[in-house]
Amino acid sequence: ADKVSLNSSAVKNPNIISQSSENFGRQCIVIAIDARKKLNKSNEWEVYIKGGRENTGLDVVSWAKKVEVLGAGEILLTSMDGDGTQNGYDLLLTQKIANSVNIPVIASGGAGSVKDIYDVFTQGKASAALLASLLHDKKLTIEEIKSSLIKKKLLIRPC
Repeated sequence: ADKVSLNSSAVKNPNIISQSSENFGRQCIVIAIDARKKLNKSNEWEVYIKGGRENTGLDVVSWAKKVEVLGAGEILLTSMDGDGTQNGYDLLLTQKIANSVNIPVIASGGAGSVKDIYDVFTQGKASAALLASLLHDKKLTIEEIKSSLIKKKLLIRPC
């Protein structure tokens, strides 16, 4: 494996991040963060584990900063509020995390159009975007997405 993604195990035992980073190199360690908005708070999110089912009470921004210090090479950030909706990424969440750390942030949760993907790169400051139901539902193809983003002058590897 070139990369390993840790989520629940990293929250339960943060030392696994530094141990893994030391053994395999930080470029191999991706910390997956499942985030949900706090109730009645529009600009605060909490970390969830167990596939987004269990609230840890951890603040997402603080956790992202901590995993970077511990040796994470990337963050896979999923908005559980937007996951599977195809209503667009949580741009504020993504931007807050991308601006808080110096490692790549992969946006996940909500892609429904090329505009959503473009926005998460330009407004959300994501380094990469995860696409799932958009492709599974055959709403768009990878070729269509890449072609559109290249036309919008984003630096995208062609197909």
